[in-house]
Amino acid sequence: MAETLLDIAMMHSDSLITRAREGDKNAQGKLVQLWYKRIYNFSYKFFFDHDMAMEVSQKTFISMHKNLAGLQEVTRFKSWLYTIAVNYCREEARKKKSSRSFSLHDLNPGEGEESYRWEESHHRSENPERLLRHSELSDLLQECLMQLSAEQREVVIMKEYEGLKFREIAEALNISENTVKSRMYYGLDGLKKILEQKKITKETIGYEL
Repeated sequence: MAETLLDIAMMHSDSLITRAREGDKNAQGKLVQLWYKRIYNFSYKFFFDHDMAMEVSQKTFISMHKNLAGLQEVTRFKSWLYTIAVNYCREEARKKKSSRSFSLHDLNPGEGEESYRWEESHHRSENPERLLRHSELSDLLQECLMQLSAEQREVVIMKEYEGLKFREIAEALNISENTVKSRMYYGLDGLKKILEQKKITKETIGYEL
């Protein structure tokens, strides 16, 4: 997949992070612009809920502003930011669980303008029927993902949909790379079994899973 200007900007953002860490408000604002969608998407995939994803995103960047000066290594910014997001996701999940049973019936997919579909980044030029099928597939995959444990879901989202390296995921979650790989293996295996139970294959939907 060709790199976008945003991808390139993220790859060369060390100087931006350094200025932001030193208190440059303009640089801090640009960091939010660069990373907001990534953190929102991660949170949305974790909860399948727009409001909760917005809550986590807001808290994540407030925390970034407060604690960026304490970041020792600029190169660890990505994993550091995801660590904050993951912790807030876990916190919100605990609140949700304590207030009521967390099930697929509580979920509200597609709310708000910023509720990004998994397929959105592909920018396909397709007819409405095909777009509808992709949208339905996106929701189906999300529902299957929600059936994984939170630990497996975190890793699968980070690796498969956020593109983090095993090392970065290990740093973000404060676990070993072997543990990351193990959760990844069991997570993908779990997704495969869930899809098989639903009798969903790439042949039945005409789309590569």
